[in-house]
Amino acid sequence: MQSNVDPDVGVVGIGSEAETRVLQPLWDFILRGHGGDLLASPVAPALGGLLIHLLLCAPFFALDALGCVSSRVRAYKISENANEPQVLRQWSDTLRRVCVNYVAVVLPVTAALQHLRRRDGGALPDLAPTCWQLCVQVVLCLLLFDTLFYVWHYAMHSAPELLSLLLLAMGTSWLLGCHPLSETVFHLLNSWLAVEDHCGYDLIFGLHRLLPWLGGGTPHHQLHHSLQKGNYAPYFTHWDRLWGTDIPSQC
Repeated sequence: MQSNVDPDVGVVGIGSEAETRVLQPLWDFILRGHGGDLLASPVAPALGGLLIHLLLCAPFFALDALGCVSSRVRAYKISENANEPQVLRQWSDTLRRVCVNYVAVVLPVTAALQHLRRRDGGALPDLAPTCWQLCVQVVLCLLLFDTLFYVWHYAMHSAPELLSLLLLAMGTSWLLGCHPLSETVFHLLNSWLAVEDHCGYDLIFGLHRLLPWLGGGTPHHQLHHSLQKGNYAPYFTHWDRLWGTDIPSQC
């Protein structure tokens, strides 16, 4: 397979051919197996994203189920207003919207993007990104996504949030021209952050605990849904603080 990109030039523009690429065996394994076909498929990335999203929701569904009988679990809940029937209805509605958005929107958009890549002769690169490239590309994706979503959310507050999250995430990695491996890591991390952001629990491994000086996390975003204003950025707080839309949480 002939690479169509210069592995040392791009969104990061660093690295060299001589540098040992720790991720190369993983990337070779993906290309030799069916992973390359799956990454280039018009259907598999969207369906895989849906499956991962549902799997990431499963632990929090279990927490909500345990919370109905355990006060220790409920102690981590930010809001205790919902009773058991309400929790079940909320989960039913959430899963329905997730499935509908992936099938009705993400799937056709993914298919269209894959068609454009094939038409333009886009082939998967032979070389894996360096660890530095992967980390920088993922961080840049998160920061750009956070920026785009803040602008979109502030301007179009009535737009469906989950749909906006999915579409902007797809556009972010495409705009930056990330390596497919970096793009995959970004989407996995972004899916986790999106689920954790809406889980309703103040957990010790939440973004606001890991990055207290930058991460908003669940308490920050929960205030947005409770007050229907402010805290428009999905994950970080710098844009809300800069533009005066930050509402500090008490957690």
